[in-house]
Parts: sequence; C-alpha cells; structure tokens
Amino acid sequence: MPLHVPQAPAPALRSVLTALDSPTAVREARTPVLSTLTGPFQPELPLPVHVLDDITAPDAPPRTRLTGWRFLIRDGDLTVAAAEAMLTADGWAFSHFSEGPYVSSAELALSEAESLPSAYQPRLLSIPELYMVTLWLHGDLTADGAEGGLGAGDLLVPLAPAPPGIAAHRAHRATDLLPVLTHRLTRAPLLGSPV
Repeated sequence: MPLHVPQAPAPALRSVLTALDSPTAVREARTPVLSTLTGPFQPELPLPVHVLDDITAPDAPPRTRLTGWRFLIRDGDLTVAAAEAMLTADGWAFSHFSEGPYVSSAELALSEAESLPSAYQPRLLSIPELYMVTLWLHGDLTADGAEGGLGAGDLLVPLAPAPPGIAAHRAHRATDLLPVLTHRLTRAPLLGSPV
C-alpha cells in the first residue's frame, strides 16, 4: 500500500530550498556529492524526525519528541543526500546536509515499506542511546506528523548500520522491538556493588 507522507511545515521546506539554492546562506559546507553535482536539486519525501528519549525509564511509556524534518535530496532520479531543518526559538531553520549509509538505507526502507499490506505514515525515529535510527511506520494515517507517540500497531525498521544483533531493514512491531532495545541499555550490576 502507498505510504501517506505527512506534509512538512512550509518554513522548513523553504529553509532547505534556500540552502540548496544559496550555499553561502548556510554555515556548513555542502557534502562532497552536492559539491560535485550541478543539480537542480529537489527535496522530496519529507519525514518528521523524532527522538526516543530515555527508553529505560521505569513506569513510563517511551516518549518521542519532534526535533526536525528530513528531506531526501534528489538530482534527477538519483538520491544524493539528505537535508534537515530544525525547530528553533525563531521557527524553522536549515540545520545540515548529510550523506552516507543512512540516506541510502532510508530510501531502501521506504521502498520496502511501500510493499507492506497496510498503509502507514512514515517518520524517522532516532534512538541516541544506541546510535540507532529507524524508519517509524505510524499506523494513524491522519495524525499530525509532528505529534504522537508510538502506537501498538506501529512498525520500526532499523536503518543500516544497525547496532550489532539487530537486523537492518526488517520491520518489527514497536511493542516487540522496544523491550529488546531497553534490555540492551539496562546495565547489569557490577560484581561487589550493592543491588
């Protein structure tokens, strides 16, 4: 089924378009690929970027918070980079361009998600404690992409490179994967330490 890509805030898209059109408008240098290509570059597939905070907190469901919107940057038919806009006190601002394995991994995961039997709203979910990013397939198609927590029917697809022992590009129910991730972060008591 097709994915229901949420609409990015217009100021977030404008900040990315400005950065693509005017490299002097951004503080950070373009990525090597963007520097060597002439474009025109087109931002596509806007995905809200959420962070999963403190998944090991006892007695509380995992909380997510919006940190930005990421766009895949295409040069013709080729995805060459990603660009991210972040929310600041003054509104949406361009944050950075990126290349590397997460860009191609996100594109592959999105393509695979299109073939799932159910429709989903795609988002990105960062889990900083594990240096992990997942494609978050949210089951509520009408939800505001900037809001909401993990639902019981949501899927998480770890992007490559995934942490050791977690298969990249394999869809997991959020309710099944989160306990595995929590277990990885729960430290066993040291020998001789009080329990």
